[in-house]
Amino acid sequence: MAVCRYDRQVAIATRAMVLLAVAAMALTFPGTSARAHHTLKQMEEALREREHYLQPMDKPAPSFALKDPDGRVVRLEDFRGKIVVLNFIFATCTDVCPLHSELIAKIQEKVNVLPVLVRERVQFITITTHPEFDTPKVLKAYGPARGLNPSNWLFLTSGPERPTETREIAERYGLKFTPVGNGQFVHGVVTHLIDQKGVLRARYHGLKFNPVNMVLHINALIDEFH
Repeated sequence: MAVCRYDRQVAIATRAMVLLAVAAMALTFPGTSARAHHTLKQMEEALREREHYLQPMDKPAPSFALKDPDGRVVRLEDFRGKIVVLNFIFATCTDVCPLHSELIAKIQEKVNVLPVLVRERVQFITITTHPEFDTPKVLKAYGPARGLNPSNWLFLTSGPERPTETREIAERYGLKFTPVGNGQFVHGVVTHLIDQKGVLRARYHGLKFNPVNMVLHINALIDEFH
């Protein structure tokens, strides 16, 4: 029972933190409606000022058709109507990938304690860039080890029969995964934010951006769309 009480306390504290951040952002634009047509633009302008690791974007997100650990084909188009938070890693990475996954888990946690109408409209997707090694067994074990919730998170692969495809997809998103031997790669760290129409709206660079800022961005995109 102590664990359950602790979990509830964490959820309440996280929800309160996000709501306080939303309120603080609202004070930046006194007199504006939370659902006014121009709110998203204003929110993005404010985020650019407060989040130095944010790169605003406005172009169609590169499409893909990959497989989940059970072999089901998953396409980016399957998530039209949802916000997609997308990142690229590989399971054997011993450097930034585990830290990136833990950052995604923090963002997911903050999203998943928000009202159900919010969290049901957000999908987290991780794509492996080492499909030769990241077998279905590896993919299935990775999320629980990093605190990622499978309810709205997927780990996708092209499969070993198409070993370069996911690295090519990463390149279309502006990343370069360069093999350096021993199954390791040199690569950048970027979290991509894709809106409900399949438009790439932002790239959050590195590991130092504030997860709450991305949650605010997600919430603003949902408000705009609905």
